[in-house]
Amino acid sequence: MKKLFTANIGLKIAAILLSVILWFYVTTSGQSEISLDVPLEFKNIPQGLEIVQSSAKVVSLNLQGQERLIKNIKLSEVRVSVDLSKAKKGEGTYPINRETIKLPQAASVKNVTPSSIKVITDATVTKTVKVMPVIVGTPRKGFSIKSLEIEPEIVVIEGIMTEVRKVNILTTEPIDVTDIQETFTQDFRLDISDINIRTKTKNIKVTVVITGRRK
Repeated sequence: MKKLFTANIGLKIAAILLSVILWFYVTTSGQSEISLDVPLEFKNIPQGLEIVQSSAKVVSLNLQGQERLIKNIKLSEVRVSVDLSKAKKGEGTYPINRETIKLPQAASVKNVTPSSIKVITDATVTKTVKVMPVIVGTPRKGFSIKSLEIEPEIVVIEGIMTEVRKVNILTTEPIDVTDIQETFTQDFRLDISDINIRTKTKNIKVTVVITGRRK
């Protein structure tokens, strides 16, 4: 039995080496790499905390895989997240590694830049502010705006302190009264597009009371 295993040992070793080489060639042939810039996603932000600043908003990934598969990978299929569940007020450093990257099965991560980011957080604050309707245009000749009725007249906003304290009034989207001759009531959205705050109140009911003499 021993002779059976030791006979032609050189040829057997060569065969094993050849098999390994062939396996390596098959698995690596046709391999390709692509680079993607992927937006960072922040998850598990503790209640009462806000992100003030992060050292990066995009991560550069070098991905590797079979060429025919990897070339069809879409940006929407790749996600890079940062877990902030242990974040505290102030600055913290958080790793970006393979465990925080979700990829299609066809790809693997070869390189990540940056490998970590710094995130500054601050406490969430709230504030009550007044609402002001924005009127554009003029009613029909002989008519005018007698009054405006707003509901609600005040709303609660929230965000980081440095942003919240900048806001004292919220305005509505433009309310066009061009050629209007009758009182009307309509819901209008708050204009917070250029303000880094949030509010649970999305719509404001505005009644525009029109007065004038009809012929």
